[in-house]
Amino acid sequence: MRNSKVADWTLVFTQRSLSPASSTLGPHCLDSNVMKASKFRENFWCPQFLSTIGYDSIIQHLNEGRKNCKEFEDFLKERAMIEEKYGKDLINLCRKKPCGQNETNTMKRALEVFKQQIDNVGQSHLQLAQTLREEARKMEEFKEKQKIQRKKIEVLMDNMHKQKQLQYKKTMEAKKIYEQKCKDKDEAEQAVHRSANIATPKQQEKLFVKLATSKTAAEDSDKTYLLSINLLEKIREDWQDEHSKACEFFEIQECERINYFRNALWQHMNQLSLQCVISDEMFEEVRKSLEMCSIERDIDYFVAQRRTGQVPPAPILYENFYNSQKNPVPGRNPGPNVGRRGPPPIPQNVSDDDDYSLVTECNIISNQYQQN
Repeated sequence: MRNSKVADWTLVFTQRSLSPASSTLGPHCLDSNVMKASKFRENFWCPQFLSTIGYDSIIQHLNEGRKNCKEFEDFLKERAMIEEKYGKDLINLCRKKPCGQNETNTMKRALEVFKQQIDNVGQSHLQLAQTLREEARKMEEFKEKQKIQRKKIEVLMDNMHKQKQLQYKKTMEAKKIYEQKCKDKDEAEQAVHRSANIATPKQQEKLFVKLATSKTAAEDSDKTYLLSINLLEKIREDWQDEHSKACEFFEIQECERINYFRNALWQHMNQLSLQCVISDEMFEEVRKSLEMCSIERDIDYFVAQRRTGQVPPAPILYENFYNSQKNPVPGRNPGPNVGRRGPPPIPQNVSDDDDYSLVTECNIISNQYQQN
């Protein structure tokens, strides 16, 4: 019956281990619909030209995900330390602590199997500790791999942000200069119109020169401003394109991280379940050895090894002290002195006096005294 239960549990464990979360979808194996997702690209923009709030929100989330992986990595390492300590404690318990060392025959063999299997359980926990450390190492490698991949995108995007901000600043300065030059040209034109009838020819010539200079400056600033606008637009388009690609990349990377994290946790549960199965199989060996333990055989074995004889001691008979003095038997052991005296002998002649002797010789002497 126990074997069937172990088999059933092993079957359940195998079915759970082969679930889609751990086998069909392994690490880095994502559904095609997930790989084509574009939710990041569609939902992390901001109307403000220089704002990076959408990008910053994604980066913050990715950093939190990396932190979560690090926490799980540390959790596995701590669990490995616990398993290692528990395994060593079990092994030391089996090897140093006596447990029924004076038992014999079948019970002795059952205890030997018991201690050996407990030692095996300890060894399996040491193996589990090593497996958990390996899983922690894989998590660390995955985390660092994603970090390196992200670093390239982050450096590119940081440069794009700096270029956009720098060009925006230059464009705003060019715009400010352009507007000021336009105002200077307008003022020069107004000055020419105002002094058309009152200014001297020499003054008008100066005003026309100033007007021409302001028009040239306005045209030059207009060209500079337009070039800055075009360059800023080119940088904006490049930034927008790179931002879209970065969002797609970060979304795919986050999907991979969640998938890997989920599978790692699932694998961890499989390892713990397998440890339970292994321990139960070892305990089953102990139960089998106990089934072979025979009470009757152990009793017969003890009797055969330690028996002292089949004849019990003879009873010790009562011996009257006075009879032993009259009829001593040479060479007879009177036996141990008992703790109580036996009943007195029955007197042959009982006198009416209060004082009398129970011994025959004493009665004779008393009769002779009375006759005299």
